[in-house]
Amino acid sequence: MDAILLQILNGLDKGSAYALIALGLTLIFGTLGVVNFAHGALFMIGAFCAVTVQRILNLSFETIDETKTDFLGNPAKVKTAYVESWFGPETGAAIIDWSVPLAILFAIPVMLFIGYVMERGLIKHFYKRPHADQILVTFGLAIVLQEVVKYFYGANPIPTGAPDVFKGSFDFGVMLGFDPNAIIYPYWRLVYFAFSALIIGGVFAFLQFTTFGMVVRAGMADRETVGLLGINIDRRFTIMFGVAAAVAGLAGVMYAPINSPNYHMGMDFLVLSFVVVVVGGMGSLPGAVLAGFLLGVLESFASMNEVKSIIPGIDQIIIYVVAIIILLTRPRGLMGRKGVMED
Repeated sequence: MDAILLQILNGLDKGSAYALIALGLTLIFGTLGVVNFAHGALFMIGAFCAVTVQRILNLSFETIDETKTDFLGNPAKVKTAYVESWFGPETGAAIIDWSVPLAILFAIPVMLFIGYVMERGLIKHFYKRPHADQILVTFGLAIVLQEVVKYFYGANPIPTGAPDVFKGSFDFGVMLGFDPNAIIYPYWRLVYFAFSALIIGGVFAFLQFTTFGMVVRAGMADRETVGLLGINIDRRFTIMFGVAAAVAGLAGVMYAPINSPNYHMGMDFLVLSFVVVVVGGMGSLPGAVLAGFLLGVLESFASMNEVKSIIPGIDQIIIYVVAIIILLTRPRGLMGRKGVMED
């Protein structure tokens, strides 16, 4: 029983990332009708926003400490972070320690801007083009962004630590009445799950309860009719592209302590997240979230040694197997709408 609960937790962790990326993909497809294969790159850029903020906060200068000497007997040179000199040692150290959560404040405007530039500069020219053209151009853009990040940050993963207060693990075993240490789960992964739930809930609340969101949902259902009412639906859809980019970026920021950022991490998540979108149903926001968590949990169970001993390599293909089964039995996906991607 404890092994099952642990795998569910692991699945919810990875499923959170799948759901957030798939949510952004579905927002873009549902509003603009564009299949955006550059969305994984936005997740990657978000992770590197966390790296950038961490590096900026760790910028330091050298001072001479007369009370200490080096191995030659000379006064020692001590590096002091600028934030520690500005705010004091304790406050400065706390700011550096919380660099990943603080990176959210940096990532939001950056991702909104990148999303706006992508949509206005490139994506808008492919609205009426075949989906194959959209996939090719956005996939090419993803490769370009990937190589740009590789040029500036290098090819190796960059460790990005969570705040010290979240570096331990929570003992679910004691809480649920099992043996101590039976179900140990890192605090930061629980934080990531809670953060994902907050973002997903925020997006759905924004679309459901705000006037702007209601207009967007109406435009997703019948773009021409909304336009005839004198509403500039194109401008609202451009804003939603920026929101989708920000969602992917925030997912990347908070995932940085779990998976050290590297230039190809976006591509690793993109393919799986696109499968999630197809399984959930193209254009269906609830379907994307449901499929994200469902496939995350299934992938977690497939990675168990007991399962792999029966079906070797099943953990590498389980998502695709489930996708094939669902699409054969329900071609529109779990919650897909009639007519979407059927032309």
